[in-house]
Amino acid sequence: MPAAVRFGVNYTPSQGWFHHWLDFDLDAVRADLDSVSALGLDHIRVFPLWPYFQPDRALIRPRAVEDLVRLVDAAAERGLDVNVDGLQGHLSSFDFLPAWTRTWHRRNLFTDPEVLDGQAAYLRTLAAALADRPNFLGMTLGNEVNQFSAGPHPDPDRATADQIDAWLERMLAACEKGAPGKLHLHAEYDATWYQDDMPFTPAQAARRGALTAVHSWVFNGTAQRHGRTSVATEHHAAYLIELSKAWAEEPHRPVWLQEVGAPAPLVPAEHAAAFTEATVANALDCPDLWGITWWCSHDVSRDLADFPELEYGLGLLTNDRRPKDLARALSRAARDHSYAPAPRTTALTVPADPAARSRCAPGGDVFEAFFRLTADGARPTTILDTRAADRDHLAARALTEVVTPDQVLRTPRGGTRS
Repeated sequence: MPAAVRFGVNYTPSQGWFHHWLDFDLDAVRADLDSVSALGLDHIRVFPLWPYFQPDRALIRPRAVEDLVRLVDAAAERGLDVNVDGLQGHLSSFDFLPAWTRTWHRRNLFTDPEVLDGQAAYLRTLAAALADRPNFLGMTLGNEVNQFSAGPHPDPDRATADQIDAWLERMLAACEKGAPGKLHLHAEYDATWYQDDMPFTPAQAARRGALTAVHSWVFNGTAQRHGRTSVATEHHAAYLIELSKAWAEEPHRPVWLQEVGAPAPLVPAEHAAAFTEATVANALDCPDLWGITWWCSHDVSRDLADFPELEYGLGLLTNDRRPKDLARALSRAARDHSYAPAPRTTALTVPADPAARSRCAPGGDVFEAFFRLTADGARPTTILDTRAADRDHLAARALTEVVTPDQVLRTPRGGTRS
């Protein structure tokens, strides 16, 4: 169990959003990082935009890499560690892919040999440039790159689960080659856990890389179905943390809540602080939590066009670097270093078959049963249905009770399961 949970933020520059890489202003970055550090946070996650850094398969721009190193050094001066996302990829509803993978040069992101060579070289280069920085945590392969591999993306790069597994193995190896021993991982949006035909699988998320990352957004049907202050909405991040443990091979594999935010209008601005407090408190009730990294640091400027409305107001800080109430809520949690959750001893069975993972999504029987148990005070975790009778596995995870969704949902509230 970690001695303390890490608290950080996904860094969205206050000036120019992620387009700031085009005309990098170190003074503006320093001012942004000062406002982050003042909240008592200890790390940031940063996002080079892939086509800006590698506009040609054979050209990784030295100046762009130098700017990334300067950002990491500026973070170190403020006591902030840094995780770097490589393949951007997809951010805030926009896709950023280099021209050598699209239209006339259309090649599959996950299977084309030349694209894979280019990606591996890029990830290795970024990692190597930062390998000697003590505050460099490691690489995340990219931001929610699974959204490119299946619907609802309008032009997906189709691949099989085996092909994705090979892709993950190669890209993680490239990061390790560039920066040996760092915390390298991959991270997807929740379709990995919820969508039956998603080739990025829960097993890959829970077994590949240094730790498991989950991204929690309650606009996925949770808040729409259950409401803003419901058990399901306020515990959704905790649910994903515990859901991931069903597939993990290591009994105490660390889990990083790498993205979580308060999206309007489902979580109105005046209720964002309360949502933040509840979400963080419930996540902290999960054993083996590595850290919580809020989305995001600063609001998107209204000078920029075409973002979905919710994206403009997700920041802990305004566009002019003033903290909001939800920033103060996160700051209070970050300054309270107590973290000693009791073990979760009741496990809900989930289907091992990835073609049935929609049962874990909002409205599915696993999802609904988990929150029935939560509402009844059971503090559940999850276990694969194929492991439910494995005594060694149960003992390694300190599990004393295993229940099925059917047992939970057919029992009257407050009743006894049989």
